[in-house]
Amino acid sequence: MLSSRAAVRGLQLFTWRSLSTSTCVQEAHGKEVATSSIDCSQPQYNDRLDTPLPDIPYVTKFNNEQSKLKEKEKGPWTQLTKEEKLALYHLSHRQTFAEMKKGSSEWKTVVGGLFFFLGFTGLVIWWQRVFVFGKPPHTLSEEWVAMQTQRMIDMRVNPISGFSSEWDYNTKQWKK
Repeated sequence: MLSSRAAVRGLQLFTWRSLSTSTCVQEAHGKEVATSSIDCSQPQYNDRLDTPLPDIPYVTKFNNEQSKLKEKEKGPWTQLTKEEKLALYHLSHRQTFAEMKKGSSEWKTVVGGLFFFLGFTGLVIWWQRVFVFGKPPHTLSEEWVAMQTQRMIDMRVNPISGFSSEWDYNTKQWKK
């Protein structure tokens, strides 16, 4: 039998947050990054073009190399190399604006899914026409429609503004 503590721990492994965020994977590999919380009263990190300055920095706990770089940042920036400036930027932001604006190939997946469902819908419609629907009723045949039309003309159905008003009874033809 499992103890209640082990059962609770097992359930904690499968919580919504651990399944839905990639930050848990990053934290498991020793990378300390800002996590998105469900509680909106806490400051959150987000990479968005419309909010260029996030509430909190991307990396919250620095390792030795990052701490040295933060100390070097307090000095003159002319002594920093381009790589160091980029590393300092990536401590606060996960992506640059160019990386955020870069298009993704997600549209290919969306279009592929759309075509898949259109094809599946076509198969369902074909299956219904072949196996579900019967033959059309005899009243839709051309001969029956012609006989019904002639009957309506002979009965002078709605002669003022309707069907029979379009028929010329003298020449036995439709009016032009």
